[in-house]
Amino acid sequence: MNELLFYPVLAGVGVAIVAGPLGAFVVWRRMSYFGETLSHSALLGVALGLLIDVPLNLAVVLCSVLMAVILACLQRNDRIASDTVLGILAHSALSLGLVAVSLQGAVRVDMMSYLFGDMLAAGPVDLVWIYGGGATVLLLLWRLWRPLLAMTVHEELARAEGVPVDRIRFLLILMTALVIAVAMKIVGVLLVTSLLVIPAATARRYAHTPEQMAVGASGLGIAAVFGGMGASWSWDTPTGPSVVMCSTLLFVCVHLLPHRHYTPPSPESSGQQAARK
Repeated sequence: MNELLFYPVLAGVGVAIVAGPLGAFVVWRRMSYFGETLSHSALLGVALGLLIDVPLNLAVVLCSVLMAVILACLQRNDRIASDTVLGILAHSALSLGLVAVSLQGAVRVDMMSYLFGDMLAAGPVDLVWIYGGGATVLLLLWRLWRPLLAMTVHEELARAEGVPVDRIRFLLILMTALVIAVAMKIVGVLLVTSLLVIPAATARRYAHTPEQMAVGASGLGIAAVFGGMGASWSWDTPTGPSVVMCSTLLFVCVHLLPHRHYTPPSPESSGQQAARK
């Protein structure tokens, strides 16, 4: 392998491995807009990191986690619709980040690398953040897998069975924030959610169990990383968008095949099955 591609490939594979299982829950629970809101806050983290002179990776992680806490708190407020809150926070955070970056005239900032990623610039420090954060998220997913599935299938029934729904929902939002923060280097603020959603949506087409969908999403994400990097190397296209386009192509190809997708039971169907018993 070319030395220039060694670190970028490892970075892309690391993100794909952790984004697969987490993306499955993002798709099942229809949280893609949550991901967009958290990813937009990452640019604000970049601006704050430059302003207070701290490592950008740390600033992005802290800002994303703070936005996750705000989202979790606002979810409990019934006076404002959830999608309205998400729309306000997403665009406000992105706009504030852009304004803050533009005001730092003494610092030269490559906005394209933050908005659309700079995968080829990934280095050893980025790998530490990606694999360290990824290992943390995978460990949490492993420990919370059954409660997360129970909450996804039927939230009220899971609560009645003693599952701490509010706490687990909060941890899910935190895990999403962490993955988005460490993956921003790969495809940027505007496209990072695609690594969570598209491979999981593709794997859903042929998976018959939640575990199959999670593993399949990771595998498809890795394939998209290799395909996108190959396209970028051959045709001199932007690496991050190329990875996303390759992932989209896989989605289209898989959906042209006659496969049956896995869908967790809806609350209505679960209630009907319980009534029959």
